[in-house]
Amino acid sequence: MVRVGAAFVAAPVFGAVAIPLPVRVSISGAIGVLVLAVHPITPPHDIFAVSTILSVAAEALVGLALGFVLQIAFAAPMVASEVIGTSMGLGFANSVDPQHGASTPALGTFFSVLLTLLFLSVDGHLILVDLLVRSYDALPPGAAWMSAGQLKAIALFGGYAFFAGLLLALPVGFLLLCLNMVVGMISRSAPSLNLFAVGLPASLAVGVVALAIAFPAMGDYMQVIVREGLAATQSLVLG
Repeated sequence: MVRVGAAFVAAPVFGAVAIPLPVRVSISGAIGVLVLAVHPITPPHDIFAVSTILSVAAEALVGLALGFVLQIAFAAPMVASEVIGTSMGLGFANSVDPQHGASTPALGTFFSVLLTLLFLSVDGHLILVDLLVRSYDALPPGAAWMSAGQLKAIALFGGYAFFAGLLLALPVGFLLLCLNMVVGMISRSAPSLNLFAVGLPASLAVGVVALAIAFPAMGDYMQVIVREGLAATQSLVLG
């Protein structure tokens, strides 16, 4: 249960604050019992031995790593929402994110819910469970310490959240950038048409229309983000 439970703590969907702790513990126990049928594990003779404690810590490290990689991919919509929301003037509009239970931009919460639905629609949660079960072949219990190369790959994948977030925000963000430049030139030539009188309503209107038009392309790229996250998780398991 240690590896599975640690993965569910860090992974999206399973680690959402809306899911009660008893449910997560029950799912971890059920999957752990099924894993025992495929990968028999010999119980240690001394539970409190140093080697046993290190093995448990290694199991927790592997589970956290597998779940954290997916969590990095799910951070990309938050980056995109910050870029778009600030340009639209919606930086002040916050709501509670159902994944983390923290206050986030309202646009980011919408993107997060959309990415979660796409993750579930491609059976990402089942793929994650399958990768957890298969990880016992590549990283057997008792010898599951992750190598420096695997930890480095996780750190380098952290840059993908910023890269994917900027690409996700590129269509709408570029249009809003051009609009702000035009509004800035107009306000210089006609001071009465200042940023708050004309720029904010125009940014909101253009931003909403641009989001409506760009939603199909953004949805397609969110599927790419899901696939990249699952591929990075699989690379940790299968190398």
